[in-house]
Amino acid sequence: MFLKPDYNLKSIYDIDLEELKNLGIKAVLFDLDSTIMASKSGTYTEKMLQWLKKVKENFFIAVISNNKNHGYIEKVKNISDFPLLFNACKPKTGPTKEFLHKYDLKTNECILVGDRPLTDILCGKLLGCKTILVDSITADVETKFVRFLRSLERFSIKK
Repeated sequence: MFLKPDYNLKSIYDIDLEELKNLGIKAVLFDLDSTIMASKSGTYTEKMLQWLKKVKENFFIAVISNNKNHGYIEKVKNISDFPLLFNACKPKTGPTKEFLHKYDLKTNECILVGDRPLTDILCGKLLGCKTILVDSITADVETKFVRFLRSLERFSIKK
């Protein structure tokens, strides 16, 4: 199925960085909210900062986010030391294509990592990137309703 991610992992920390290198991946593009940062928190955990530092040792990293809240964007910009694209309009690809062109990134050398099949994974597939679907970084504290909605969305990607 078109929405099937190349990798479907429980946690972002389960990503095999060595395997990505062996596949020729040069850039890891992350969704922001619920992927590398608790939704609308505007802060990274220390564990995430250490992991991102490790990823940056071998890859160009960037955030591709649909968020368009100016105050929140400024907060995230102030604590991030890598490129950020906000108001990306995923799954549309236009803004992300422009961003990739700006940084001279080829889609076949990028992997898009996110927690939403209908935005992150679809965008990655439409771009021609490899994709990784991860569970929300805050899955253990999400409400039952949010977990139910996530399970409905993920139902569309199962075999």
